[in-house]
Amino acid sequence: MSLLIQCPLCGKRNGYEFRYGGEDKGAYPEGRELSAAKWYDYVHGSACTEGVVKEWWCHRLGCGTWFTIYRDTRVNRQVQEPQESARQGNGRTSGAGEIP
Repeated sequence: MSLLIQCPLCGKRNGYEFRYGGEDKGAYPEGRELSAAKWYDYVHGSACTEGVVKEWWCHRLGCGTWFTIYRDTRVNRQVQEPQESARQGNGRTSGAGEIP
C-alpha cells in the first residue's frame, strides 16, 4: 500500500493523489549579500534526513491545496508533529506518533 496523506480539507487520501514539494526549509533567504551559491543550496540542497521530516505536499488530484506534513522517512508514513522534547540536537526527531 502506498503512503496515506491527511489533506487538511479532504481528509486521508492515497499518496498518488499528491505531489511532493520538497522539505520545508523555512523562509526564503533574503538580503543583498545572498550569493548564487547560497541560493542554489536553498533551492536544490536537501538534508535527506533519516527519521521525521517536515515536507510540502500538494493535493493535485483533489482540492489543490499546498500544506506541510511530518513524514517518517524510515517507514514512509505521515506522523504527528513531534514535540519539542523529542527533538534531538542533530535536527532529527524521535517519538512522533503515526496519524490515526
